[in-house]
Amino acid sequence: MTTVRKLFRLPDLGEGLTDSEIVAWRVAVGDSVALNQTLADVETAKAVVELPSPYAGTVAELFADPGALVEVGSPLIAFDVPDEAGEPGTAARPGSASPGSAAPDSADQGGAGQGSGSAAGTGPSGAGGTAPAGRRPTLVGYGAEPEPTGHPVRRPRRGRPAATGAAAGQPPAGQAHAGPHLQGDRGAVPGGGPEGPESEGGPGERPRSTPPVRKLAHDLGVDLSTVTGTGDHGLITRADIEAAHHAAVRGAGAGHPGPGQAAPEKPLPEQVTPGQVTPEQTLPEQPLPGQAASGQVASGQLAAAPPRTFGGRPREERIPIHGVRMRTAAAVSASAFTAPHITEFLTVDATAGMKLLGKLRQHPAFADAKPTPLALAAKAVCLALEQTPALNARWDQGAGQIVRFNYVNLGIAAATPRGLLVPNIKDAQALGLADLARSLAGLAESARAGTTTPHELTGGTFTITNVGVFGVDAGTPILNPGEAGILALGQVARRPWDHRGKVALRDVVTLSLSVDHRVVDGEEASRFLVDVGTILSDPAMLIAML
Repeated sequence: MTTVRKLFRLPDLGEGLTDSEIVAWRVAVGDSVALNQTLADVETAKAVVELPSPYAGTVAELFADPGALVEVGSPLIAFDVPDEAGEPGTAARPGSASPGSAAPDSADQGGAGQGSGSAAGTGPSGAGGTAPAGRRPTLVGYGAEPEPTGHPVRRPRRGRPAATGAAAGQPPAGQAHAGPHLQGDRGAVPGGGPEGPESEGGPGERPRSTPPVRKLAHDLGVDLSTVTGTGDHGLITRADIEAAHHAAVRGAGAGHPGPGQAAPEKPLPEQVTPGQVTPEQTLPEQPLPGQAASGQVASGQLAAAPPRTFGGRPREERIPIHGVRMRTAAAVSASAFTAPHITEFLTVDATAGMKLLGKLRQHPAFADAKPTPLALAAKAVCLALEQTPALNARWDQGAGQIVRFNYVNLGIAAATPRGLLVPNIKDAQALGLADLARSLAGLAESARAGTTTPHELTGGTFTITNVGVFGVDAGTPILNPGEAGILALGQVARRPWDHRGKVALRDVVTLSLSVDHRVVDGEEASRFLVDVGTILSDPAMLIAML
């Protein structure tokens, strides 16, 4: 049975995102896959999702390694599928049916490398092609799919153009097809611009390094050609230069340059005015501290060892910014510099509230739900928002309106290995304390497992951040974009407190409330904060406010 090559590009996963990270592949080259079988776990800026297969066939090629950041629309995986499959895609050109030898992607030939151009040739959406009659759309993304061009290439660093050949879409002489470039931070392609790292050192070429690193090497007298880079793809880092310099200092006592240290230059014979040195000349090398003029280490003194770093790691590390971290950074920056924040604090005696939680833990209604201070605070927030609805709103600049919500989608800030997430409990105002406790536990579990859905991450109206779990008393939380209030719940700690005219150890907690001052006045913020504090200190008020 004849097969055709189908190229599957990373689709927009329905969240309006621009890229995703490959967490893990579920298939390998040569595997047979069924339609809608999970191909990979993909992390977006919001959650980890499973990516289903749009084809039934054999995996021919994977274009990204686990951990790679892939642009939406970039080649992800190639399939060999039966010729009569009728699924969306384009047939392989003659001579390109074998895995790893597909013809170049049309987008690469045009020099764009983004996978957004229409394909020339046959296919459902290519020029001169029509969709087969009765074809059903696949689960995720379809259209004219150009063939893969070869091996995967990691994304070049941001701000650095991708490598190009002598002509658009042509690989450099003597070099195999590089394949579609995955734009972004990870890895780099040789041939960066003048501001990027130099290419891998070949005969007559300097090793890959950045201008600041080359300047540091020049200042310290380190020969780049003798330094082995420890950065991505052999990139020489500042830490490599400093290590080579320290090694040279240690090796100076043996009367010869250490690794990476250039041999001392001899002064040129030209005469110069005393006290002046031309750029082409160098002064005689001066002995290092603790070193005799002959180059030997003075008696009783040793050359200084390089300072110890944390865990013996390089002095500096560069971590690519993407996924949850990039989305969080954009969100908090937009919030902090758009909404004028004010923050108020209230410290209350929550002993009565903690005693109530202790009793509820023994109640059958809470057999599968653990009542916690966060659950009690969540219920208090829902009741207080009904009393002061100004905080359950958002500022609509475009419409010139304040949108007020008569329901509560309660967001809970959750720290995860991938960064900060804020899933929310839909219609939290309709839930009792036990149901709130169950919902909070479920949100925390899904956030830790990376299975939070996009639906849970959108549409929040008010947020709670529980900094108390880290032993923190208070903070100045930044608003979640599109919301007018966020409450930070501090730790519940035993402290001396004035109780009925006497000093006693009580369970004390501090509440920190930040609001959008465009939407909320100080009086409204204060009234809301007092209502929440009252419920924590006197939970009988729950009944009064129902």
